[in-house]
Amino acid sequence: MANNYFSSVLKSPLLLLHLVLLNQQHVDSASIVKFLPGFDDPLPFELETGYIGVGEQEEVQLFYYFIKSERNPKEDPLLLWLTGGPGCSSISGLLYENGPLALKLDVYNGTLPSLVSTTYSWTKTSSIIYLDQPVGTGFSYTRTQLSKKASDSGEAKQIHKFLEKWLAKHQEFSSNPFYVGGDSYSGMVVPATVQQISKGNYECCNPPINLKGYVLGNPITDFASDYNYRIPYAHGMAMISDELYQSLKRSCKGEYRNVHPRKTECLKFVEEFHKCTNRVCERHILDSCCERKTLNCYTYRFLLTRYWVNDKTVRKALQISKNSIEEWVRCNRSIPYTKDILSSIPYHMNNSINGYRSLIYSGDHDIQVPFLGTQAWIRSLNYSIIDDWRPWMIKDQIAGYTRTYANKMTFATIKGGGHTAEFKPDETSVMFQRWISGQPL
Repeated sequence: MANNYFSSVLKSPLLLLHLVLLNQQHVDSASIVKFLPGFDDPLPFELETGYIGVGEQEEVQLFYYFIKSERNPKEDPLLLWLTGGPGCSSISGLLYENGPLALKLDVYNGTLPSLVSTTYSWTKTSSIIYLDQPVGTGFSYTRTQLSKKASDSGEAKQIHKFLEKWLAKHQEFSSNPFYVGGDSYSGMVVPATVQQISKGNYECCNPPINLKGYVLGNPITDFASDYNYRIPYAHGMAMISDELYQSLKRSCKGEYRNVHPRKTECLKFVEEFHKCTNRVCERHILDSCCERKTLNCYTYRFLLTRYWVNDKTVRKALQISKNSIEEWVRCNRSIPYTKDILSSIPYHMNNSINGYRSLIYSGDHDIQVPFLGTQAWIRSLNYSIIDDWRPWMIKDQIAGYTRTYANKMTFATIKGGGHTAEFKPDETSVMFQRWISGQPL
């Protein structure tokens, strides 16, 4: 009987194709990586890379890097890290912000860029999953043509599905305290993801995820408010004059984004504002706006990363699927994407009501998402202050300022920091280690 079945399959191209497709539906994979090109020694930490399929036919293959805590992975927190964009690879977090490796900043000479160990890795006390999302980001890819575009709310659901499947394959981490983290545009997706996980914990039939809270750095939270606070921030940092600031406030009434064409006076002053600030680097106002082709340019590391990741030996070591993209880019801006969450404040409110703790931090030299806007939406939640504004210290130096609220939310600034943790990784690491351990900053 079996022989007759397979004989008929071989004679029927349609049946054969159907069987092949069935076999391809489950292509989840995971590999332990012990050596990486560019790093001379065996990796001093445990790295796993792999794909998890999500969707009805597992057509979306999401790529991740997983690094176990270097302290006690059986009990330490598990953190899912999402890089912003949307469309920026999570390797940005791993190699620039809070991972155990970084690129050595040498002039590129045609050979493979080198890697060095860091002193500030968050993996010293937590295990981290760095996830490439949405599909089309980093090495995540789709095996079929998708019927609809990715979106903020859709990503929250897809990330939840990814996490459920990942934990099913890594059941030894199912009881670890779980957190979601990210920065920049992740400020839209992370709070929604936390709410989605929380909701899923009360539904049938999967085991609940041990969700405890979330971490966000310079998070985009409300498009209009974040932008509007650029003007008072620029005034406070001496980028615009007192007179221009007063004129902007009087004529625009605090609304500087998408100004109506009839508000000619407001438009004129907004144009003056842009003339004063258009040569300022938004991600860090003290940084130089420069071509990434020179070593003294901050973004030169992005160029080195592209050379390193696209090397054939690196892709082989990371076990990248041959069905993935041909050339890796740090940020894929061409992904079809719907920004359907205009403000994530309601998600923060719901997460607060459900009792999840949170750490919101701001590099205070970022004008793209200025700390003034972040403070404003935190105030709008109307929670009482538990620990009032004070400096937080590293040894005898002020590393920033902090305030704690009754909804278990801690706000902190990083003195001299920019849009992401990469500008002050040591200070940001100390802040995170204290918070994740339940200590006051």
